[in-house]
Amino acid sequence: MDSKKDILKFKGRVIEASRGFFRVELENGKIILAYPSGSMKKNYIKIGVGDTVEVEISPYDLTKGRIVWRYSEQTKKED
Repeated sequence: MDSKKDILKFKGRVIEASRGFFRVELENGKIILAYPSGSMKKNYIKIGVGDTVEVEISPYDLTKGRIVWRYSEQTKKED
């Protein structure tokens, strides 16, 4: 089975930040613990409280996720 097909993607809003981990409230109201992906760390993309992000979640642990995209203000206005 291809592991990329198993990944669930959600949009959410960062509600709390501490030491590299973030609490993200997903669109469906669920709150998860998430960390930034390696490429976000490598490119020094900063995430703050109130930012809209895209999170990948494994179907095996629905309480943790990886932040793969931070939407900018311009992107939010277009949606």
